[in-house]
This record gives sequence, C-alpha cells and structure tokens, in this order.
Amino acid sequence: METKLIFALRKAKAISDYQFGQSITDILFEDEDEIHFEFSKNTGKMKHVYYKDKILLNLRPTNGFFTLSLFSADKIIKNIPPPKLRAIVMNEISEFIRIGRNVFCKHVIEIDDNLRASDEIIVVNQENEILAIGKLMIPVPYVRSFKTGVAIKVRKGMVTSKL
Repeated sequence: METKLIFALRKAKAISDYQFGQSITDILFEDEDEIHFEFSKNTGKMKHVYYKDKILLNLRPTNGFFTLSLFSADKIIKNIPPPKLRAIVMNEISEFIRIGRNVFCKHVIEIDDNLRASDEIIVVNQENEILAIGKLMIPVPYVRSFKTGVAIKVRKGMVTSKL
C-alpha cells in the first residue's frame, strides 16, 4: 500500500473514531483491503471513502467531518444495538421520512443520548428499519421535551437511493 493511501486510511479512521466512536470505526473499516479513496483533483485532499464499489463516507471540506451514506448506515444498524447513533420514530410517519421529509421532535420515540446538535444521525422506525440519514438540528434534551419543530434535517431518504 502506498504512503498516501496509508495516511488517508489513518486519517479516515482517526476522524471516524472522534466523530462516531471506535466501535463504529471498527465496523466501517473492518476489511481494510477493500477500502479505497477518491481525492480532489484540485487540492489532492480526501473526498470520499469507498468499500469495494459502494460509497461509505463523504468528507465535508467545510468542517472536516464525515457524512454517512445509506450503505454505511445499514452496516452500523446491522452491527450496533439501538439507539446508538440513531433516532427511532413512530411507524406511522415512516413513509414520509423514507421519501426525505424532515423529522419533527414530536415523532421521535427514542434517541441516542450521546449525540450533539449537528451530529450525523440514522433515522429508523420501531422495527429498526433504516428510513433515512441526516443531521441532528438541536440538542437531545430538546428533542425529548419539545412538541414542535424539526429535530432532524433529513439528507437522504431510503426511497431516493438504493444501498
């Protein structure tokens, strides 16, 4: 493995450890031989992390953190018990979330207490089926107590993409 790729893998794992925790990093990077990167043509910096031919993570240049893909969210859900890194919403609104609608506070049944505002979050229904991925907009205590307002801004719903 060439030096640039070793450095990129180390950097990706370090960011993932900080952002999601070591247990999530271990799941996402379990088969290092199948991980590869896409770099910016202009800056040479890391843009995307792939597992085989599927996008695993995107690196946001604005804040230096990753955004999850539906594929990586699926890997996490299959290997980590709820509610780690996710919000569980009422089954009745599943179809709205699946098509990319935002999640309101009143619809959240359970949420990971360790999340902070602006963190990546996976939205699942009561059967732990992935509905969407997005960004937590407000602190968890507010999500639990508010009856109005957007809790999670959905970036991508399941209907808009295939794993």
